[in-house]
Amino acid sequence: MTPYTDHHGPEGLLTRGTIVVVPGRGEGRAAYARFGRRLAADAYRVRVVDAPRTDPEDLTGSLTRFGDELVAAVGGTAAGDGVARPVVLVGADTGALAVAALLGLEGSSAARLPDAVVLAGPPGPGAGGGAVSTGAAGGEPGPWEDELDVRTSCPAHRAVLSADSGTRRGSLATPVPQALLDAAHRSDIPVPTLILVGDADPLADRDALTRTAKSLPRARLAVVRDAHHDVLNDLQHRSVAAEVVTFLETVRNGLVPLVTVEASAW
Repeated sequence: MTPYTDHHGPEGLLTRGTIVVVPGRGEGRAAYARFGRRLAADAYRVRVVDAPRTDPEDLTGSLTRFGDELVAAVGGTAAGDGVARPVVLVGADTGALAVAALLGLEGSSAARLPDAVVLAGPPGPGAGGGAVSTGAAGGEPGPWEDELDVRTSCPAHRAVLSADSGTRRGSLATPVPQALLDAAHRSDIPVPTLILVGDADPLADRDALTRTAKSLPRARLAVVRDAHHDVLNDLQHRSVAAEVVTFLETVRNGLVPLVTVEASAW
């Protein structure tokens, strides 16, 4: 079995860029099939990799290995073993934290890999444990329905998560390592960055994300109304995907917006 899942653009169209999707806690690659197909329909090459394995006792080493995996995943996504640029990393949950931390890792060749990043639903301190209900006996995870309620209100996505053998139930109850959080928020991400967060996400630290967005040279924080933790896959997934595509096209255009509003009644 390959360590990634591919979504190809329509045959005969120029590939507009390469998107690598990095899942978060408990997520399998199948969770991003809908998102991958939608971006691929706009002629982007989308590759979904496995969630990163970060070790708080050896954060530098595990981030370096994660970076090597990303470099390998991007290679050969275009004809002749080439790469269609721009290359954009899309991380969700702890996948977003790992992407951010990687870009701040001194001496990492993978830090120079992306032309832009999307950080979707980065969790805050203590984003686990009490944020997702847990059973009383032996620290066992609480009901699956409770975790789904934290993740999404989209019936289709809830069904995908429930049916996918790659989903690890109870993972959101695992606290985020403080070392990973610190590395992510300390990272001076040099490339254009879109941060996405749902305003109904109980795992998000909006204040920290606002400070991070303001501290970066080219960042935008976009808040999705009524969206939960799985902001790429909640009920608003169409609007969120449109926001991502708009960001991708703006990156392709040197961060000059292709559409501006001159007059509006709403």
